Amino acid sequence: MGLFARMELIVKSKANKLLDRHEDPRETLDYSYQKQLELLQQVKRSVATVVTAKKRLELQKAKLEQNTQKLDKQAKDAVTAGRDDLARLALERKRSNEIEIANLVAQINEEDLEQQKLIETERKLSAKITAFRTKKETIKAQYTAAEAQVKVKEAVTGISEEMADVGFAIQRAEDKTESMRAKSAALDEMVELGTLDEIGGEDEIERELRRMQTTAGVDDDLARLKEEMGR
Repeated sequence: MGLFARMELIVKSKANKLLDRHEDPRETLDYSYQKQLELLQQVKRSVATVVTAKKRLELQKAKLEQNTQKLDKQAKDAVTAGRDDLARLALERKRSNEIEIANLVAQINEEDLEQQKLIETERKLSAKITAFRTKKETIKAQYTAAEAQVKVKEAVTGISEEMADVGFAIQRAEDKTESMRAKSAALDEMVELGTLDEIGGEDEIERELRRMQTTAGVDDDLARLKEEMGR
C-alpha cells in the first residue's frame, strides 16, 4: 500500500469515527423516512402523469372515432349521389383514421399497463413506509431510553469517582494526623529523656561546670544564712 493510499485510509477512518461520535440515529431515521416519503410522492406524480397522458390519448381516439363515423356517412352519401370519387376520398380518410385509432389503442393499453405497475409500486412502497415508520418510532424510543440509562450510569460513575477522591483525601488527612501525633509523642519522650538538651549543643563538661557553680552558690547562701542566725 502506497503512502497516499495509507493516508487516505487513515483520513477516512478518522472521518468515520468523527461521524459515529456525532451521529444521532434518530435524526438518521427521520431523514431516511423523509426521503422515502419524497420517493412516494414521485411515484404518485408519475401515476398522475400517466393517467393524464392516457386521458389525452383517449380523447384523441374519441375524436378520430367521431370523425370516422362522419367520413363513413359522407362516403355513403357520395355513392348515393353518384360521386364515387368523393366516396373514395372519404373512405381513404376513414382508413387512415382507423389505422391511427389502432395505434392510439395500442398506446392507451401501454399507458394503462404502466399505470397499473405504478399503482402497484405505490401500494407496496406505501406499505413499506408505514412499516418503516412504526419500526423507526420503536427504535427511536429504545435509543432514547438507552441514552437516558447511559447518562444515569455516567452520572453514578462520576459520583463514585468523586466519592473515591473524597475517601482518598480523608485517608491522607488521617495519615497525616497520625504522623503528627507520633511526632508529638516522640518529642515528648525526647524531652523527658533530656535528649533535646543534647540537641541544643550543651556537652557534659558544660553541664557539670554549671552544676558545680549552682552548688557553690547554694553553699555560700547556706553559710551566710547560718552566720546571720548565730549558728
